[in-house]
Amino acid sequence: MILVTGGTGFIGSHLVELLCAHGEQVRCLIRRRKHSFDPPGQVQLAYGDLTAGEGIEEALQGIAMTIHLAGVTKAISKREFYSGNIRATENLARAIAKQGVRLVHVSSLSAVGPSASAEAPVSEDAYPHPVGDYGKSKLEAERIVRKLVPDAVIVRPPVVYGPRDTDVFQILKSIARGLMIEIAGGERWFQAIYVKDLAEGLLAAARHPKAAGRMYFLAHPQPVSWTELATTAACIMHKRLRAVRIPVAFAYAAGFFAEAGSRITGAPSIVSREKVREAQFPYWTCDTRRASEELGFSASTALSAGLTETLAWYKKSGWLTY
Repeated sequence: MILVTGGTGFIGSHLVELLCAHGEQVRCLIRRRKHSFDPPGQVQLAYGDLTAGEGIEEALQGIAMTIHLAGVTKAISKREFYSGNIRATENLARAIAKQGVRLVHVSSLSAVGPSASAEAPVSEDAYPHPVGDYGKSKLEAERIVRKLVPDAVIVRPPVVYGPRDTDVFQILKSIARGLMIEIAGGERWFQAIYVKDLAEGLLAAARHPKAAGRMYFLAHPQPVSWTELATTAACIMHKRLRAVRIPVAFAYAAGFFAEAGSRITGAPSIVSREKVREAQFPYWTCDTRRASEELGFSASTALSAGLTETLAWYKKSGWLTY
């Protein structure tokens, strides 16, 4: 049986569906709170709290493999990143080490940081240089996992998009209105992965016998620019696009006010000064050859195909009108 943490989230819900489609027995460790994902009927639910260390050992009973997706991607304070990504991971890793369960730990490209140039995507062996609290917390979680569960498989996805996502959705919502908002300073390039491809990659990492103790970037091998993302999405939605370039100082001001609003509402925003700083780096790219050579995995969904499916889901679900 496979235990999935974060199984009710964006990536986790797609992974759970894939595991069930492959006939795997699945258990999800979740908090006792409302969530929008209705898991398939054969999925077992275990209740607990990773940050508090509650219910973990019970959830691991009879488990052969754990895929750890739960974490904090945006937060109001640094403390939330560190508790949700470091403390929660340490609690899980300690329990796994006691019970001898295999582990796939899902980290992020942010843990290693941006690449220096278009010709030099970061490799798994690159020296980490995260530029924000999110990346720093994910890197520390990796180090804890490697110390407590040395044979764990660590995967680092970049930008993930697809049905049910709420982050890239904010960008697509702006494009649906005919606006491409970008920070001044030139073109930026990044790598992404369609969520269903990522789920396939996680399954490959979990199943491959030689993956133990290894680290992999799971991403589509072809970098894209933010302009390409915007124009592709606009074309799919039959929208005429107008680019609005914001000065860096204005972007930081917008991040400051978004953070202030988050503290008032208690809901973290995708916009922050840290995100503005990250967005100024021209290259967030990674080398995907190790996953291809060792796992036989290559993300096959091109940007246009992934966005077509994603936008169709948003439209059908009433998230977007175009």
